[in-house]
Amino acid sequence: MKKNIYLFGPGMGEGNAGMKELLGGKGANLAEMSNLGIPVPPGFTITTEVCTYYVQHRKYPSDLGNEVEQALKRVEKAMGAKFGDPESPLLLSVRSGARASMPGMMETILNVGITEETIPGLIKKSGNERFVYDAYRRLIMMYSDVVLEKAQGIDPEEHGIRKQFEREIEETKKRKGLKDDTELSTEDLRQLCQTFKAKLKEVLKVDFPGDPTEQLWESIRAVFKSWMGKRAISYRNIEDIPDDWGTAVNVQAMVFGNMGENSATGVAFTRDPATGDKIFYGEFLPNAQGEDVVAGIRTPQPLNEATKAVLANELSSMEETMPQIYEELNSLQKKLETHYRDMQDIEFTVQEGKLFILQTRTGKRGGAAAIKIAVDMCEEGLISQKEALLQVKPEQISDLLHPMVSPKAERTATKLADGLPAGPGGAVGQIVFTADDAETQSKEGKKVILVRAETSPEDVHGMHVAEGVLTSTGGITSHAALVARGWGKCCIVGCSALNIDVSTRTVKVGGKTLKEGDWITLNGTKGTVYAETLPLFPADPEKNLSYKKLMIWADEIRGLKVRANADTSEDAKLSRKFGAVGIGLCRTEHMFFGPERIKLVREMILADNKEMRQKALGKLLPYQKEDFIMIFRAMNGMPVTIRTLDPPLHEFLPHNKSAQAEMAKQMRISPEALREKVELLSEVNPMLGHRGCRLGITYPEITEMQVQAIMEAACELTKKGIKVLPEIMIPLVGTKEELHNQREIVVRIAEVTKKKYGVDVNYLIGTMIEIPRAAVVADEIAEFADFFSFGTNDLTQLTFGYSRDDVVKFLPDYLENKILANDPFQTIDRKGVGELMKIGIQRGRLKKPNLKIGICGEHGGDPKSIAFCHQIGIDYVSCSTYRIPIARLTAAQANINSQ
Repeated sequence: MKKNIYLFGPGMGEGNAGMKELLGGKGANLAEMSNLGIPVPPGFTITTEVCTYYVQHRKYPSDLGNEVEQALKRVEKAMGAKFGDPESPLLLSVRSGARASMPGMMETILNVGITEETIPGLIKKSGNERFVYDAYRRLIMMYSDVVLEKAQGIDPEEHGIRKQFEREIEETKKRKGLKDDTELSTEDLRQLCQTFKAKLKEVLKVDFPGDPTEQLWESIRAVFKSWMGKRAISYRNIEDIPDDWGTAVNVQAMVFGNMGENSATGVAFTRDPATGDKIFYGEFLPNAQGEDVVAGIRTPQPLNEATKAVLANELSSMEETMPQIYEELNSLQKKLETHYRDMQDIEFTVQEGKLFILQTRTGKRGGAAAIKIAVDMCEEGLISQKEALLQVKPEQISDLLHPMVSPKAERTATKLADGLPAGPGGAVGQIVFTADDAETQSKEGKKVILVRAETSPEDVHGMHVAEGVLTSTGGITSHAALVARGWGKCCIVGCSALNIDVSTRTVKVGGKTLKEGDWITLNGTKGTVYAETLPLFPADPEKNLSYKKLMIWADEIRGLKVRANADTSEDAKLSRKFGAVGIGLCRTEHMFFGPERIKLVREMILADNKEMRQKALGKLLPYQKEDFIMIFRAMNGMPVTIRTLDPPLHEFLPHNKSAQAEMAKQMRISPEALREKVELLSEVNPMLGHRGCRLGITYPEITEMQVQAIMEAACELTKKGIKVLPEIMIPLVGTKEELHNQREIVVRIAEVTKKKYGVDVNYLIGTMIEIPRAAVVADEIAEFADFFSFGTNDLTQLTFGYSRDDVVKFLPDYLENKILANDPFQTIDRKGVGELMKIGIQRGRLKKPNLKIGICGEHGGDPKSIAFCHQIGIDYVSCSTYRIPIARLTAAQANINSQ
């Protein structure tokens, strides 16, 4: 019989850290900590397989009830209390726990088991009536919100039952002249419990359940349902987490941080998650439950003096107020980091002077912090170089490439407010106050900053599309900070000077009133807000010593070479700075759009005969030649793959009447003659039309001019002692005859030019494999090719039969309905496009065993696609400049994982 439940706790660890697929990350780590002797409250984990079964069948496996009953007896014995017992009641927490961390995306219910019947026993057992009613009102709030509202599919947006309960609390405090929840009296809390239950009946038309068993099973059901909730699905889509993984459910004996001043709750990191510095870092709240820390309801206190210094927080630290507990926690965090060999995010509770660890997991961190932690741990001897390389997610590298606010502009800018720096870099955008508005306006092309009192998991879709996030409450372990850090998103939290009014779409701060649509700038590194638009400039990763070390290690181990897609000398210089070993795609058509050049291109297009075309091309040649000289010089002997003209000629002509009239005037022809030419060149399906090598075959003089420009540039630099390595690439080849035709032109012009300059320049001639037929007949095409480069953009387009320009109309539906698992224009489709690539490689190298093969589509910068390219024997990937470091790290990881 399949085992659905695994116990954890002192002497009861039935699982281990390697069982994340079955127990989820939280459950696996609770079992592991139990086996390490860490003080973990006892409980049990319901496996992810039960979640998958429940999602598919909408019911539990038949034997689950008996297993829960038996596991609960073991927990009751360990705690010396019984669930639902009036005299000595056991209370439980019910938490989610997927194999990949999804902070705040699924549900938690605390204090399960409190009823009117168990309250007297709890008061007698704890001797603290206020604590009991505080725990009861929390259960009513969470259970009503999670089980009775969200799990039932009710989405009231800003007027949810929890919000209504919170308003009741605020009104009570206002009426009594109180500031904090901790000042509410026992009678206040008792009355709030009754008010909550009446409000629940009024709003949701249900009674709060008085049966502990019903509370438990409905809480478990709600957690399973939350796996398929809107926010969880949105987060999985963003983080690329499969839907069929499911979540585990962890049922654990409650320990309480709200039993008085010798109790507390908090979140700690074994290293600073924002910077990666090796300091024990975190926040805690005395006399509180865990939800208070992440919800931002109260301002957390620093864990220790190091955290106090970082946050400039003058509140008393745990190190000062609870020194013995702090020392025990400090000792445990060192043990956990050493055991897990990674930075840990630890949740803890202190109940009446006794410390409990509720969870440990690999801590979310920004890119700069991730790199520093990996390198530091390697140099400390905790992990190897290979482990350090695997510890950093490729996309985290991009955090170092994020725009930063200009320091010069900041010196003269007027500061609006300060908060806590929670996410790196700078962001400029227009204020929006809701996640939905952020998403809508982002789709309209606007840059937005999401401004909220605090964020919740329901805001995740808006946070993802916003340039940055700004909240008025919360600390560095709040939801906004945690999610933003994981994404490398610019974020400032706890900006208490902000007075946000969502109903009027305004925020008041420092005597100013800003409205929706006003521009602000965030410096997420400093935590500073400016009520103006400040310039941003790219970061310089080469100044980061940890980054440089990590990239050196990556380059030593990776097999795949990484080149750049670069069309200008500026791009070429930047690509070398980021570690490219050549240019894999230089698109010559991008050089034609300058004001002077476009006139000459159009003159060539409008020419009535070959002689006139050659005359126009002769005027264009010096421009092309100068471009190539600058690019070759910038690359200093590295290979430069130059693609001859690819797009159809009509793309260089205007298509609206006013622009045509203006061009006709410039070209000194009649508008009618121009329109006639445009109509003559127009095509029903231009992507399959007169483009690529077809242009070079119809108009060989175009290929001749481009090759002459390339070779003259190469020869001139060679004469000056500058090494060059041009690779001339013919696009859109589908037959060997097409490539043979163009190769003959390239060789003829190249040899004439070399003879003219009296120098010898090595050059290669190759082709893009972007038509399915080319992959199938790659052995034939290889006869005339020195190299192949897969143009995966067009290869994907032509394999699927999808127009890349129009796919946006239906692709979102395909992804949402699981017709496609991934966007094939972002990640290589292994079954179709990938198989064609394998065929092309196999057949090409059958003809020429040493045939050099790369890819130069957008997939060249996608980590999953790079890993696939490593598997199938690609020599190099070519990607946009800012993806080069990502590609270098991914290539190293692919090589490590294949060993």
